[in-house]
Amino acid sequence: MTVLTTPRLRLEPVCDEHLAGLFELNSDIEVMRYITGKPDTLEDAQAMVSRCKARWAEWGYSWWSIFELSSGALIGAGAIQHLGHDAINPLEIGWRFRKDKWHQGFASEAARCMASFAFEALNAPRLLAVCHPENVGSARVMQRLGMSYRGQEPWYKMDCAVYEISAEQWRALPAKHESAPRARP
Repeated sequence: MTVLTTPRLRLEPVCDEHLAGLFELNSDIEVMRYITGKPDTLEDAQAMVSRCKARWAEWGYSWWSIFELSSGALIGAGAIQHLGHDAINPLEIGWRFRKDKWHQGFASEAARCMASFAFEALNAPRLLAVCHPENVGSARVMQRLGMSYRGQEPWYKMDCAVYEISAEQWRALPAKHESAPRARP
């Protein structure tokens, strides 16, 4: 399993030891507002950890817990996974962060790192990202990644704004190396 680092973050594959931090993150209604619309229960968080561990074992990628290097605190989660959680679908990039860490560039930094992993380590031909149409913050991160708006499509039992970027488009971006990840198995 791959650990990624950026100048301010460490992304570790989700594991049992992260349960408390992930529960704290996912039980915040503001964090989950555009994802499920409700806070996760402890059982939801445990199920997430189990799913992520199984996907890491099967695919070699899934959700990372995102830690702030300066504090050591779990401040978010991010993923490269199959859209709709179905291996026949394209790869999706996604993220969520604690509310007190919004508007500090952490989502963009983590997203650049995960996109680099997807394109360089996994040789993904393209990445998609989806968000609730009213989730302006996530849409801005997608745009900063160089992703283009594709339209609205039904995913995860709701209509989502869909963004995409190809490997060729990613490689042509001059700013993508700002916080290039350092990976270690």
